[in-house]
Amino acid sequence: MLSDAVKICSGEDEKVEPQLSLLEMRLLNEYQKGFPLTSTPYADIAQQLGTSEAQVLDILQKLTNRGFISRVGPVFKPLRLGVSTLAAISVPADKLQHVAQIINSFDEVNHNYEREHDYNLWFVVTAKDSAQLQQVLKRIQTQTGYSLLNLPLEQQF
Repeated sequence: MLSDAVKICSGEDEKVEPQLSLLEMRLLNEYQKGFPLTSTPYADIAQQLGTSEAQVLDILQKLTNRGFISRVGPVFKPLRLGVSTLAAISVPADKLQHVAQIINSFDEVNHNYEREHDYNLWFVVTAKDSAQLQQVLKRIQTQTGYSLLNLPLEQQF
């Protein structure tokens, strides 16, 4: 599911339009994995998509502004570099966007997403070591005002 790879929209009066153009969908779907590791990645993507580098950069900026993308950067396999955990918070629906915005402000958060569950806001936190990870989780709890469920990876499938 596309929304599992991006942070949920968190701006106060922000409205995310669910419609995406074919080019926007291709950019999101085809480059979540396999992003070109070259000196000109956006030009390479543009060539593969049959458009211009300027158009690719414009689309990425617009998708970021609309809340479909929170950042463009690497996501490493769990436990290969540093430490990570899946965490969840139970947030009242009317506070969800505000709490998501707080969580999104942490550089250590890869992405977050809403789920239909008592714990309705889920997110992944990465850090250089366990001590930093615990500090970040504690800061998230303090800043949001909600206790969180920490679900560290036990076995990768």
